[in-house]
Amino acid sequence: MLTYFWALMCVFGMAAGQILFKLAANSLAETGSFLVPRTATLLFTALALYGLITIAWIWVLQKAELGKVYPMMALAFVLVPLASHWLFGERFTPQYFIGIVLIMGGIVVAVRS
Repeated sequence: MLTYFWALMCVFGMAAGQILFKLAANSLAETGSFLVPRTATLLFTALALYGLITIAWIWVLQKAELGKVYPMMALAFVLVPLASHWLFGERFTPQYFIGIVLIMGGIVVAVRS
């Protein structure tokens, strides 16, 4: 059970990293330089988070079969767009949300098998 908790934390960490990368990209578009403190901080925070998530993922893979925990990574395809909608005002079609429901159903089926 602890392994699945950490696998889920890796998913949330990856989603948070993607949001940080988008914030860094927006900052870069505004400033035109990676050397501006805000842009550099966002970028290095995202990279550091990805580094920590990679270490945690390796620990998860020591404890569980890849085929059992990897389907959970698909949750990032749900979390990132939802966060981008709330944080950046990005819009999605109803078909997109049908796809999210299908992804979540697939995750449930894959993890329970």
